[in-house]
Amino acid sequence: MNEKRLYSYTGIFNTPNEIIHAAKKIAEKGFKNYDIHTPYPLHGMEKAMKLKPSKIGYVSLVLGLSGAISAILTLFWMAAIDYKLVIGGKPFFSFPAYIPITFEITVLSASVITVLVMLFIFFKLPNNSHPLHATDYMKKVSSDKYGVSIQADDPLFNEEEVKSLLKSLNASDITPIYFNEEEINYKHVLLEPKFVGFLVLVALFTSATTYFTLNKLMYMVPFNWMDEQAKVIPQQPSKIFADGFGMRQPVNGTVARGQIPFLYKNNPDEAAKDLVNPLLPSVENLKLGEQKFNIYCSPCHGYHAEGDSRLQGQFPNPPSLHSEKVRNWSDGRIFYVITEGQNIMPSYATQLTPEERWAVILYIRALQRSLNAKESDLK
Repeated sequence: MNEKRLYSYTGIFNTPNEIIHAAKKIAEKGFKNYDIHTPYPLHGMEKAMKLKPSKIGYVSLVLGLSGAISAILTLFWMAAIDYKLVIGGKPFFSFPAYIPITFEITVLSASVITVLVMLFIFFKLPNNSHPLHATDYMKKVSSDKYGVSIQADDPLFNEEEVKSLLKSLNASDITPIYFNEEEINYKHVLLEPKFVGFLVLVALFTSATTYFTLNKLMYMVPFNWMDEQAKVIPQQPSKIFADGFGMRQPVNGTVARGQIPFLYKNNPDEAAKDLVNPLLPSVENLKLGEQKFNIYCSPCHGYHAEGDSRLQGQFPNPPSLHSEKVRNWSDGRIFYVITEGQNIMPSYATQLTPEERWAVILYIRALQRSLNAKESDLK
């Protein structure tokens, strides 16, 4: 018959004050390998036990920094070496764009890997047995009692002295706890085939269930979530109309809200006569006109409207906007050209709002005035 191997001696207490007093006394005696078990956290227990701050934070710090460095190096390799992409003119490795990814990987590394290390290294998962499990002691301290367990591997442990100490602290149910044979003979194997197989089965089951739920179950009648409807989507043919098109033209005369049609289409003379610039040449309007002119007009007309295109001969250079003809045009006539286009110049009605077009005209007038100043302008 094998001799039992002692794990610890346990004692039961009835009140929080008793267990805190016991913890202080045991700590003062110099015991290191002991633990306190309570049905809920007790404020001040770590101070009574003279516990030092946990070092798990340093482990998390190392894991988090490792994750951050790995993320940065991986992103650098992908974006600046392996698959270079120009995005918005930014450098290949634009660090601000990768901060969210780096942050997420840092947090995941520091939290998830720390938990995994605790479970598989320190707690020796998948073996979850412990000498205190399923004991009367654990049942009591899990409900309404408070207990202390002084382990036999403590350097100061002496069976008789520990029992005397617990009695002096008025502990009840002083009980020895022994290892069982399974715990003594267990050899921790991190990658145990049965446990790894179990994890693989869980992963497969979870993936299959998720796929079935999201791709099949969610579309079964009556839960089709309106996926099937009697409707005609854009570009789809239709048998309802004689021309076979599903998309219909708006009824003649339809005006979309906020989209008043240009009333002077193919009638520049009427536009020149009727349209008046509603904007005043204020600093704000001139700045808006300069901004829009430089974006949409300057590629062909040049920054100073002199017809010096920046397109290097890809298109015929437009005439200068400083010509006497254009200077004598009314604002309405220029507005017509911007809205409807002229010769090879397309319409800019979709790129510029009416207000922006009038602001551009103010800026063109300022440019014309700068090269064709009158004597009165110099006074």
